[in-house]
Amino acid sequence: MSDAIRHRAIADAVLRAGEASVAQLAALTGTSEMTVRRDLDVLAAQGVLARYRGGARSLLLRGEEPPFGLRRHDGVEAKRRIAAEIAALIADGESVLLDSGTTCLEVARALVGRRVTVMPLSLHAVNALADAAEVTLLVPGGQPRRGELALTGPLAQAAIGSLRFDTAVLGCCGLTPGDGLTAYDLADAAVKRAAITASRRVVAATEAAKLDRVALAHVAPATALDTLVVDDDADPDVLAQFGAAGVAVRTV
Repeated sequence: MSDAIRHRAIADAVLRAGEASVAQLAALTGTSEMTVRRDLDVLAAQGVLARYRGGARSLLLRGEEPPFGLRRHDGVEAKRRIAAEIAALIADGESVLLDSGTTCLEVARALVGRRVTVMPLSLHAVNALADAAEVTLLVPGGQPRRGELALTGPLAQAAIGSLRFDTAVLGCCGLTPGDGLTAYDLADAAVKRAAITASRRVVAATEAAKLDRVALAHVAPATALDTLVVDDDADPDVLAQFGAAGVAVRTV
C-alpha cells in the first residue's frame, strides 16, 4: 500500500468513526504501529486530524473539503486523463481561465508547451506554468487560501471581470443535474461565478465521485456548462441527464 493510499484509508477511517487508535489503524492498513504514528503526524500537519496518545480524532466536519495535501494523491491517473482531454479541447492561441483544485492543477501541467494565455486561480498552478516559455501567464490578485493556495476575494474577482476568456476550466466540489455546480467555500463560489460570466465557453473538470455530491454554496445550474469532462466511472444515467440539459459530455 502506497503512502498516499494509506493516508487516505486512515483519514477515512478516522472520519467515519470520529476517532481511532493506532492499533486499529495498523490492523486496517496492514502496517506497523510505528508507520501509522508517522502517518498520523503527516495528517495532523495537514489539518485532517488531531493526535492524542495512542490514537487520533478527526478534525473534518460534514460538508468540509479535505485538505489539498490529501486530495492531490486521490485518483491521479483519472485526473491526468481528464486534463489531457481538456487540453485537447483548447486550441493554440486561446485564452484560458483555470480554476483552483487538484484536477485543474493537472490541466495546468497538460498545457505546458502550448501557445496559450492562461490565468490560473491557484498559486500551485501558477508555479506549474511559471517556466513554460510558450505560455503567456497572467497572475490575478487575491488572497490565497492556506494549503489550497486558491486565489479568492475582491482582487481576484476584479481581475477576472476586467478580461474576457475563450474558455474557463472549472473544478467541482459537487455537481449534479438538479443542483448544478456547488462549492464548499463561499469565496470560491463567487470566483467561479465570475469565471463563468467572463468566459465564452465553460468546461467542468471532475471525477465521477463528485457527480452525486452537493456542497454548501451554489455556483450555477448545470445549464451554465458547455462541456463536462469526467472519468469513465460516472453513472451513464446521470451523464444522460447532463446531456439532456444541453451539456456536451466527454468521458475518459
